[in-house]
Amino acid sequence: MTADLNALKTDILHSISAANDIGQLEETRVAALGKKGRVTALMSTLGALTPDAKKEMGQALNILKTEISAALDARAALLKDQALQVRIAAESVDITLTPRPQPQGSIHPISQSMAEMMAIFADMGFSVAEGPEIEDDFHNFTALNFPPAHPARAMHDTFYLPDAPPGEAGNNKSGEDRKRLLRTHTSTVQVHVMQNRKPPIRVIVPGRTFRSDYDQTHTPMFHQMEGLVIDKATHMGHLKGCLIEFCKRFFEVDDLPTRLRPSFFPFTEPSAEMDIGCDRSNGGLKIGRATDSLSQSWLEVLGCGMVHPNVLKNCGLDPEEYQGFAFGMGVERMTMLKYGIPDLRTFFESDLRWLRHYGFGVLDQPTAVTAV
Repeated sequence: MTADLNALKTDILHSISAANDIGQLEETRVAALGKKGRVTALMSTLGALTPDAKKEMGQALNILKTEISAALDARAALLKDQALQVRIAAESVDITLTPRPQPQGSIHPISQSMAEMMAIFADMGFSVAEGPEIEDDFHNFTALNFPPAHPARAMHDTFYLPDAPPGEAGNNKSGEDRKRLLRTHTSTVQVHVMQNRKPPIRVIVPGRTFRSDYDQTHTPMFHQMEGLVIDKATHMGHLKGCLIEFCKRFFEVDDLPTRLRPSFFPFTEPSAEMDIGCDRSNGGLKIGRATDSLSQSWLEVLGCGMVHPNVLKNCGLDPEEYQGFAFGMGVERMTMLKYGIPDLRTFFESDLRWLRHYGFGVLDQPTAVTAV
């Protein structure tokens, strides 16, 4: 019996050593230790033996199973290591070779400009606020002191949607204020902020806006950057200083001429438009101070003013206690001026050649950040 077990052991161990892959090794294991394996078959004969012979044979078979299992594990580890080495050799990369050309994406100028603006205002202590692009008439017009017959409410300027069901609009539940529309300015977010936050407030509002217009300087969808400051002591001088500092940093011109011109907006009083100086000498246009007075010209960049008392009332704030200023600018217009882009419509035409020319690398940091 011992000679038979030794012969069986030698035969099985030889089959294990001869296995060249995990599949063959598994077949050898099943043939030896499976339900119908050779060692398992011997284990099933123990019941017919005498007690002494059964004890001796059982011990011998257990030792055989242990040796076979150890040999199987060792061979499996060796085969797996060999397979890994073959795979590593096959998948190795020669890093000295010239890399294959890969298409490189570009950051859109609008995204770059908005990142620069937010970085500048963040240094001034502003936080970012966002709001819905689908608004109701109350937040888009009424709360901002637009009179009922204001031209901006007309269908030819505003994209209107089906009216909201009763009870889903803002503070005012009248039929007029249940009108839903695509917001025509990001000033709607200022209303939400004043309704839901207690002053002091200092926020900027970047986002998309929509108006029914399309030409070289207007598109149906465009981006705005609004700013709002509300506290008990803000005045026009703070507004002017904030905007002058922003324009100098955004356009990267330390000696930048600026001026505020009286204007009118329903939601601010007094209201103003801000111009920056540019040099038009030699038939060109360069932002900054001109070399002579004849070449000095002005470009409008944004609108601003002190928040109208009626707006404060509509948002639940006491104008006798609080005051503040607001400003707003078109991101596309600021981008066109800074980077010399002549036509607004090209921003949205999905022309990869244009984007490769005006776009920014994925690792480019906004100039306002690197300058700090």
